Amino acid sequence: MLADDDDPEMRTHAMELITRSATQASAKLQFARLCFGAAGSAGAELDLQDAKAVAEGLMMGERATLTWEAPAATIGKDYVKLLLNMILIGMAAIPRGGDVSVTVEGDLAKPTLRVLSTGQAARIPEETAKFLGGRDPDRFLDARAAQPYFTGLVARSLGLAIDARMDGETFVIEAAFANGGESI
Repeated sequence: MLADDDDPEMRTHAMELITRSATQASAKLQFARLCFGAAGSAGAELDLQDAKAVAEGLMMGERATLTWEAPAATIGKDYVKLLLNMILIGMAAIPRGGDVSVTVEGDLAKPTLRVLSTGQAARIPEETAKFLGGRDPDRFLDARAAQPYFTGLVARSLGLAIDARMDGETFVIEAAFANGGESI
C-alpha cells in the first residue's frame, strides 16, 4: 500500500495499520514467552503486575475485557505460566467475547489461581473437559487439545489440582492447594 499509493491520507492509514499490527504481534510474543517459555532460571519469581501487563496486551485485540485482582507482588514463575495458560482457556470459553476475571488469592507461596469467564454463550471448551485432567487414551493430542493438556501438566507439576466447571452462566477454571498445602 505504501509503495503504490501517493495519497497522504492512505499512507497515514497504512502506517496506523502497520503500527497497530506490530503492537499486537509484540504483545502476543511477550505473552507467549511468559506463558510457554522458561522465563528465567529455576526458582525464579515474576512480578504479577508484569503478568497483568502482558495479559492486557494480549486482550487488546480480543472481544473480551480483562479484570485483574491480584496483589502487587512476585510469585514463582511457574505459577505465572499456569495463570496465563488459564487465561487462554478462559478466553476460549467465551468465543463471542465478554469478561475474563483473574484472581490470585491466599499465601503467594501456595496461591489459589482463578479465572472466571462471563459472556454470551459461555461454555466449557470440549477439549478442556477432555484433556485438562490428563490425556484421554482414546485420542491423540491435536492443536485444540494441546492447550488444556499443557495447562493441566503445569498445574500438576506444581502440586495443584485444577478444575474447570460452569457456575451458572460463568466458566470457572481454578487451580489450588487444599488446606495445609495438599493439592485439592
